Amino acid sequence: MEGSSSPCQDHTSEIVFFDLETTVPKTAGQRFYVLEFGAIVVCPRKLVELQSYTTLIRPKDLSVVPLRSNRSEGITRQRVTDAPGFEEVADKIFGILNGRIWAGHNIKRFDCVRIREAFSEMGRPGPVPAGMIDSLGVLTQKFGTRAGNMKMASLASYFGLGQQKHRSLDDVRMNLEVLKHCATVLFLESSLPETLTGNWQSASRITTRSRSNIGKLSCREESSRKLSSPLGIQKPLPYNRGSLGKMTETVTNILYKAQGNQPLNNLLKHSQALLR
Repeated sequence: MEGSSSPCQDHTSEIVFFDLETTVPKTAGQRFYVLEFGAIVVCPRKLVELQSYTTLIRPKDLSVVPLRSNRSEGITRQRVTDAPGFEEVADKIFGILNGRIWAGHNIKRFDCVRIREAFSEMGRPGPVPAGMIDSLGVLTQKFGTRAGNMKMASLASYFGLGQQKHRSLDDVRMNLEVLKHCATVLFLESSLPETLTGNWQSASRITTRSRSNIGKLSCREESSRKLSSPLGIQKPLPYNRGSLGKMTETVTNILYKAQGNQPLNNLLKHSQALLR
């Protein structure tokens, strides 16, 4: 990366989004092993990606890596067999992370801990951040659970950004896009707080019909549903269905007495049957 092409003049103001893919411990007390590191360096003023780096990492004990993965692009033992060990890429990782602002999803509790462990195992000090932005904490506080939960996969799905691949470089780029979308929503809501703020909350409370709701509709809801037009427009009844029979009978008697007309009486009876 050439300094003249960088929109950010100060190295410490650059943000590095990074992510680790690791083994999943099968038993209590078993450690995590780093299998992949991915990072992008971003200028916070223009959100331009200045640099990217990703590498698979071979753990010292290959038996901890699964032979197969449930994910289509998951990391398997075969994929990391010829990858470099952490000590071979440690200098590159150190150079990307050290002195920059660190950003990522749940990095405080997970990724930062794994980085410290990996450097400590080598007997050397790890990189030090100029600051830290954990999107999990920020979005939990500012954006809330309108996506259902705070998982990156859920947030990405909420904005139609595709499926999370659980590969480091793809995930950090998705992380940045999720932040952009969330920031835009929050900016718009802050611009028109009385109009926009809270709309997503009311929308999230809208329920759909389920098996548990069948048979629990009120009479008025059931009547309105049955008389819905093909376009879904509800037509309210201009009368109370319970009083329809009495009203029709009264009109029938009045007209029959006034006219003495048997065909007219038959017509009214037919109309009454249709209205029931």
